[in-house]
Amino acid sequence: MPETPAVPTTSPISVIAHLSDTHIDTGTEDGGRSVERTRAVMEYLNTLPYDLDAIIATGDIADHATPSEYETARKLLTSRHPLLACPGNHDERAAYRTHFLGEPASTAPVNTAHITDRFTLALCDTSVPGEDHGRLADETLTWLSDLLADTPPTRPVLIGFHHPPVPLNTPYVDDIRQLDEHRLTDLTSRHPNVTAFLAGHAHTPAATTFANRPLLVAPGVVSTLRLPWEPQSAPTHHVHHDLPPAVAFHVLDDTNRLTTHYRPIPLPSS
Repeated sequence: MPETPAVPTTSPISVIAHLSDTHIDTGTEDGGRSVERTRAVMEYLNTLPYDLDAIIATGDIADHATPSEYETARKLLTSRHPLLACPGNHDERAAYRTHFLGEPASTAPVNTAHITDRFTLALCDTSVPGEDHGRLADETLTWLSDLLADTPPTRPVLIGFHHPPVPLNTPYVDDIRQLDEHRLTDLTSRHPNVTAFLAGHAHTPAATTFANRPLLVAPGVVSTLRLPWEPQSAPTHHVHHDLPPAVAFHVLDDTNRLTTHYRPIPLPSS
């Protein structure tokens, strides 16, 4: 079979890989599991015969926010493709900046953008220090407002963050979702080129709507949420540990229509 050629730079599509919730853990007996699963996902993405336009990791990079977890994550989350990340509720901003990003310590929100001539990708920090729920800080909303104002109105914008801003009918996650979401609705209502919202946190692939746009939730790398109607052996067993990690692929075509594919990633045989 002939080798599949790489997508040319003039390809009419843009492809963004979306992973979330790696929960890198270097301090417990089971910590190697998170490393193995993250490594499998990154090897899969890095050996694709296509040049992705970006990879995003939407939070909970580390499990306990320790320096060694972030240093391990920094080694694992490297790619020939552009890679952006944002914090989640398991992350801690100062340690995240110092040991994952290699920047000076700061407790300010960690917001980042990837701007191309085809699309703008904004990753917003919804983490609330010391809390599990999410919220966009005033500083982040101002940053996002300025970014949207500077973006040509014909260029699609994808806005990513850790916490989904709506319930997903998963009680364990819904209790710690993004709050005060009306402020994001008000801001993005003035910018019709906002194409979709991308989130993590839920450890399950999901698709719904928010502010009259798609809200696309990435699967979890470290585990998969057990849905309320699935059997569980105890009330505290919220996740499947036996299902493989997975990623989402968000595809923008030349009409700016967005399509999302979800793909499980096989783990190496033991």
